Amino acid sequence: MLQVKSLTIIHTKDFRTILQDFDLVLKAGDKAVLVGEEGNGKSTLLKWIYDPSLVEDYVEANGVKTIQGELLGYLSQELRDEDKRKTVYEYLSGLSAFREANPSELKKTAVEMGFMDSLFYSDQEMQTLSGGERVKVQMAGLLLAHPDFLLLDEPSNDIDLKTLQWLEKMINRFPGGILFISHDETLIERTANRVILIEQLRRKTASRLTVANVPFRTFMEERRRAFDKQAQEAYSERRDEKKAMERFRRIEQTVESDLRNISRRDPSGGRRLKKKMKAVKSLEKRYEREHGEMTEVPETEAPITIQFERQKAMPAGKTVIEFLLTELKSLEGRILAENIVLNVRGPEKVCIIGDNGVGKTTLIRKLAEELLLRQDLTACYMPQNYEERLPFDLTPVEYLAPSGRKEDVTMVRTYLGSMKYTSDEMFHPIRELSGGQKAKLFLLKISLTEANVLILDEPTRNFSPLSGPEVRKILKQFPGTIISVSHDRKYISEVCDKVYRMTAEGLTLLEKTQL
Repeated sequence: MLQVKSLTIIHTKDFRTILQDFDLVLKAGDKAVLVGEEGNGKSTLLKWIYDPSLVEDYVEANGVKTIQGELLGYLSQELRDEDKRKTVYEYLSGLSAFREANPSELKKTAVEMGFMDSLFYSDQEMQTLSGGERVKVQMAGLLLAHPDFLLLDEPSNDIDLKTLQWLEKMINRFPGGILFISHDETLIERTANRVILIEQLRRKTASRLTVANVPFRTFMEERRRAFDKQAQEAYSERRDEKKAMERFRRIEQTVESDLRNISRRDPSGGRRLKKKMKAVKSLEKRYEREHGEMTEVPETEAPITIQFERQKAMPAGKTVIEFLLTELKSLEGRILAENIVLNVRGPEKVCIIGDNGVGKTTLIRKLAEELLLRQDLTACYMPQNYEERLPFDLTPVEYLAPSGRKEDVTMVRTYLGSMKYTSDEMFHPIRELSGGQKAKLFLLKISLTEANVLILDEPTRNFSPLSGPEVRKILKQFPGTIISVSHDRKYISEVCDKVYRMTAEGLTLLEKTQL
């Protein structure tokens, strides 16, 4: 059993309370998903549970963690810089579980995860692997240790559809307890039997935790119904109160007027009015007491809000790109795919899927290089590695309002507020922001341009299950063309009208029923 008791976490930079008196008991068989908006402290909580020293440089944490001899396995969202520079074999050789595993166990693990066991001995650096391949190598290292509990921070990021299916089976079959963070709503719906929701309310000045022992979809539906019912009751009570108070004020004003105008020659009438005024004051106290007992208007963390207002519609049938490439090579010169042909017309929304390592990111980077140079289009590119395009040393305000003019800064701060940035976060260096907060910057940057072509590499990978539906709606309504790489099944089904599978032989157009 893994137990956390009375955990409070406070950010040392802006003194924001991330968690307050958090309690958790995780048992074998529990598949608990940790959800919440970007920057709400989900990764921080997971790190603290695994090793409090991982967060001590930016938060103060007080609480008690109890484990009864069980082994914890932790998958971080990002590899450490020193691990990125290691070869796959060097990275795995640092794990005792890998060193102690026999060849048959290694082969079995590789087969289950969908790659050749030769990858374990590869001299390729971890940082040159595709995002999905890195996750697979890390997960293999974890599972070889046979942990009792798994703490997984975004295990679904960047992995292909085949590996996503493996991950679903692994989570469901794992005999121990799992606490995981994921932005893949389909994965969550098919695996989680407990939901832990972290919310930051009142402009992130108050933290609220909700724990429910039900599947995610049930939790969301029950939560929506409960909030709707509470809101209906609260607003109904306030309407009734307003009508009652209007009647009361009329009575009060009438009695006060009569008291002022009553003749001194009629003392008995004055006494009657004073008694009436006493009754009025008693009624006022009753209303005040009832006001304090009214149903509260439910507080929720509002979803992000953003609109594409400056973007011009892409004419139907306009040639966006006619791309032909005989050979697609990796940075090391290895041939990834051949005979790639992609023709995109306006305003199509295209998604490219395929196995990890096949070269999807390399391809979309080449597409971006060509489209960004076009004079007849306005293209924006969102890479998988945000550092390629984001100036990490700048703040969000400096990035979005480079002019520094007061009116531009004011406008940008308003937009950032609509995306749930606090005033402090607007002036944090971009490198200190969460993955989701960085992704929001790309959407805001796009909204401030007249882009009519978006090139997006895993656009929804860092948005929470709460923000995800809004992001998909925004992209669906985008009036231009989208060329994207994604493994997000909801994004593919709700946003994209053409899907291509990439293999070593090129691109093949699929029917959505084939996914």
